[in-house]
Amino acid sequence: MRLLLVEDDSLLGDGIRAGLRQSGYTVDWLKDGRAAQLALESEPYDLMVLDLGLPRVSGLDLLKWLRERGAELPVLILTARDTVQDRVNGLDCGADDYLVKPFDLDELAARLRALLRRRSGRAEPLLRHGELVLDPASHEVKMADRKVDLSSREYAILLVLLENRGRIQSREQLEHSLYGWDGEVESNAVEVHIHHLRRKLGSELIRTVRGVGYVIEKDRQ
Repeated sequence: MRLLLVEDDSLLGDGIRAGLRQSGYTVDWLKDGRAAQLALESEPYDLMVLDLGLPRVSGLDLLKWLRERGAELPVLILTARDTVQDRVNGLDCGADDYLVKPFDLDELAARLRALLRRRSGRAEPLLRHGELVLDPASHEVKMADRKVDLSSREYAILLVLLENRGRIQSREQLEHSLYGWDGEVESNAVEVHIHHLRRKLGSELIRTVRGVGYVIEKDRQ
């Protein structure tokens, strides 16, 4: 899952980026609102973590701009502004959640998982597909009650395909989920990871739609 972090505090931003990468996110980090606007116009994101006190374009103005464009991107405000009115303003401007600094990284990660669940329309924390079970909190994957060890990128691809069951994901979409701005896209990397997933989880799980991309069907029956 690819996440945009907009935070102008260098020390805090570096810590958040490192923590979210440990949680399996591909993180692009920007320090001002105008740069974030440009990124949102050109890059597909699954989530945004947004500070309010930003240079050039404030966090609230960025959020209003995003919602006026009709974007449904889940947004979590992360700020030191802790009054009730601040929280009301943030939520009324289109934020999906609001977390006050200082905060715990585990709580931030849990709130982001909840936003992803809400976006995909599911209530259960676990992702289930036949005998396959994926736990986004622990990154544990089981097939028929047997734990399966996946690399971080194999896990990331599996998560995207499960979250989008029935919708074909192109190679470019999967690459966007795997690589941020500072990541070098490896030739045929997606195909290699898909091959490894099929070897570990069964050849029928992921279907190739020739010339289009990959999909896990909604129904395996």
